[in-house]
Amino acid sequence: MEEPLRRIRALHTASTITVYQAYSPEIGLPAVRDGRFPAAWKRGRMTWIKPSFMWMMYRSGWGMKEGQETVLAVEITRDGFDWALRHACLSSYVRELHPDRDTWQRDLKRAPARVQWDPERDLHLRPLPHRSLQLGLSGQASSRYADEWIVSISDVTPLANKIHALVGDGEWDSATRLLPQEQGYPASTELLAHLRP
Repeated sequence: MEEPLRRIRALHTASTITVYQAYSPEIGLPAVRDGRFPAAWKRGRMTWIKPSFMWMMYRSGWGMKEGQETVLAVEITRDGFDWALRHACLSSYVRELHPDRDTWQRDLKRAPARVQWDPERDLHLRPLPHRSLQLGLSGQASSRYADEWIVSISDVTPLANKIHALVGDGEWDSATRLLPQEQGYPASTELLAHLRP
């Protein structure tokens, strides 16, 4: 089946979706231990969640970039994720979707969530021709994420390390078998209409 240009690829169940983030151990390890973010986690900052494991590997350099050494898989409610999509604005102006640039800028300032469609990545972290969603949360969305939507938080740094080592050894098939089996997230056309150029 041909891969659509833009699609939310994710691990998901009937009620949850898994997203990824990477933090320093000072934030990541207490989050795993307690199942919620510690006081050091900055609520006032925009936090980006990524349903694509490989995009998280690209962003964090396989969990080796400074301040991103702990890669978290955060299982959140689909209701919360869908709320964020419903209240999101694209992070860039698209003439076909926005009446004009000023309207888009006003919407972007007011929106508690924003969406980017970035190239999906292969095992070499090279860009692929199709795009995956990144979701930025601020204000009300960030608070709801931290306080209401989280079902579980797990440390997937060992998995990232193992896959990275296999890639380094040229063991492509073994590395691919360890990847999370992400599938298209069943978001309705209506839910994504304002976010899909």
